[in-house]
Amino acid sequence: MPRNMSFMLTTEQIRNKTKTVTRRLGWWFLRPGAILNACEKCQGLKKGEKIKKLCQIRVISTEKIRLHQVNSSECAKEGFPDMHWSEFIFMFRQEMRCEWATDVNRIEFEYV
Repeated sequence: MPRNMSFMLTTEQIRNKTKTVTRRLGWWFLRPGAILNACEKCQGLKKGEKIKKLCQIRVISTEKIRLHQVNSSECAKEGFPDMHWSEFIFMFRQEMRCEWATDVNRIEFEYV
């Protein structure tokens, strides 16, 4: 049974299938070929709320990189084609409470 991965901040990009890369502070165990349920939200559900599955994705590759290695083409793969890389890094740091040089797991995927 596939694991659930939350895309709470990029739900629209998943729905539109414009996102093919995600960065995580964890998920180091993932391997190419793994199938995941892309979900709207997986944690912090209120009483009675259920996980909303958006689609399934297949991991193509994972790579340990520094957050500051993000560039404009990576922003587009994250589903933000018009965002400057520095804005993306700022947004990621705010949401994940991490530093500029934090190691992140770059996960590339395709839609099943």
